[in-house]
Amino acid sequence: MAPMRAARLALACASLLVILLGAAACGGGGDSTSAATTPVPSSPAPPKSAFPQPQGRSLEELLNGAGTRSELIVAPEASVFYPGPNRYPFSIHERDGQEVPDAEVAVYYARVPTPKPGAKSAAGSKGQAAKAEQKALEEPAVGPFPAKIESLGTKPAFLSQTTAENPDAARVVYSAELPFAGEGSWRMAVLIREGDETSARLLGTANVGEYTRVPRPGEAAPLIHTPTAKEVGGDLAKITTRVPPDTQNAVDYADALGKEPILLLFATPQFCQSRVCGPVVDVAEQAKQEFGDKAAFIHMEIFKDNDPESGVRPQVRRFHLPTEPWLFAINRNGVVSSAVEGGFGLELMDEVAEKVIAE
Repeated sequence: MAPMRAARLALACASLLVILLGAAACGGGGDSTSAATTPVPSSPAPPKSAFPQPQGRSLEELLNGAGTRSELIVAPEASVFYPGPNRYPFSIHERDGQEVPDAEVAVYYARVPTPKPGAKSAAGSKGQAAKAEQKALEEPAVGPFPAKIESLGTKPAFLSQTTAENPDAARVVYSAELPFAGEGSWRMAVLIREGDETSARLLGTANVGEYTRVPRPGEAAPLIHTPTAKEVGGDLAKITTRVPPDTQNAVDYADALGKEPILLLFATPQFCQSRVCGPVVDVAEQAKQEFGDKAAFIHMEIFKDNDPESGVRPQVRRFHLPTEPWLFAINRNGVVSSAVEGGFGLELMDEVAEKVIAE
């Protein structure tokens, strides 16, 4: 089984471990001054013509021709990729942590050459991989793939204290559609336009075909049990870290599987190290108001006893998730309809819900 990757298992920073006290009606944002309380609208992807075409240039040549190297932090939010079309979500922020919610961005990539067989030691293998990643800069660039901006905003009634009082909570997620030509590793990069300035940022690799056990659309969904409010005697702090508690815990997944559509969200608002876990639970909470009588909405926390030191819950292992958050839409026949990794807003949430309800 694919374990949650180490970076996701690490304890979140102290600011995320603060216990948020008090309860409010569904939202509870109150008089918080967090940036999360100020929604940022969604924006369509800029045209491809706004970015340079590779025209046979290597990835390094393209980046060098773009101008300065960006000092912004670009953080990919997905690790599971397949040959063919893929959603590539990411966030952008300043080095001081301040979110950049309105840049124009395009993604490029180049194939990482397969390391030649040779050194058998772990150190040798790592060295070969590092050299191959560096060699990828000399490979032909593919792109541009402009990214749209997806707002993570909700109506005030669904903005949780967990999100509103977290200064690092994301207000948007960037996402581009990437058509990977095949399995293997691809070195990623972005060009970022802010006003009249364009800068480049080299990223890590996307490993296509690395994770094969995460349920995919068209496959039968795994059978798991999910805890309910009734099961814990109404002590919702045992099954959700959102403050106030979300209402996506009335139905046991095992009772709904194969009988009705399911929107299953794996996320931990309090302990997630990305910026999107709290916001996506808020997004799902709002969607539940619209679609809750047509589908079962289930929020599944990540860590046993909501304690990162205790490891991940068996439900997470059953779905073989290396990251979080994840949203799975499962139709009334028990088949996965959609699988979304990383942050997402109401537009994608509604699209996924409408699709699975119609199947």
